[in-house]
Amino acid sequence: MPSNDVADPNTPVGVDQNRASVARVYDYLLGGKDNYEIDRKTGDEMAAALPDVIEVARENRMFLVRAVRFLANQTGITQFLDCGSGLPTAENVHQVAQRINPLTRVIYVDNDPLVTAHGRALLEENEFTRYVEGDVFNPRSILDNETTRSHLDWNRPLALSFVATLHHHKGDRHAPAEVMREYIDALPSGSYVLISHLLDPEEPADSDAARQLSDAVARGSLGGATWRTQAEIAELFGDLELVPPGIVPLYQWWPDGPQLKPIGVAHRIIAGGIARKP
Repeated sequence: MPSNDVADPNTPVGVDQNRASVARVYDYLLGGKDNYEIDRKTGDEMAAALPDVIEVARENRMFLVRAVRFLANQTGITQFLDCGSGLPTAENVHQVAQRINPLTRVIYVDNDPLVTAHGRALLEENEFTRYVEGDVFNPRSILDNETTRSHLDWNRPLALSFVATLHHHKGDRHAPAEVMREYIDALPSGSYVLISHLLDPEEPADSDAARQLSDAVARGSLGGATWRTQAEIAELFGDLELVPPGIVPLYQWWPDGPQLKPIGVAHRIIAGGIARKP
């Protein structure tokens, strides 16, 4: 990817190299190459505010892998709607799920043109994978999309995921809960909802570190992020039945083994869980 602001003729239509993208900053933090100078600058500013921010990104990715593996292996779910999917990296939803059931269908949704380009490449790689370009905060535009309606069977349970997505909503603090309510109402009985979200730790030391990171994000072209308490994250699930252990810091959600590394602030400022629709 280019290291300056000179337009690259190979840049996908609609990509603004002078404005950071959530998907591309996340890609940079995970060590990817699909990012621009502005994304790296934003990521470095976040790392300066919270040196362990890369660990936050890694914890989020590992949680996604564990959660998808659980859903595919333990619940019988064979279709996923991944909202705010970001750029493809190692262990995408379809790769994890299809190792358990090769016939699993997946739809990725994002509004970044660079993600769109990679999403189309996924279509060539896998016949059971589809991509929808759209605004995940406008539920009807996703739920009524022709691909969404035809690729997934809405008479059978499916898994809906919003992984590190809802805290990027810009506007009214309570709007994401309303957005989720509309998605949840549309889900068939027996479906599951997967969410991870920046957590307001409500502890003085961690809150200070979270505030510094929040300030760095707000100063950059990402436009900020909303930190929610555990109770506020619970509201995003509505009346769904939480799968044990409920809403917890991601490292506590069914880890792959004992926690040998020291627990730092990065582990305590992002939480999530899975819930089932009766």
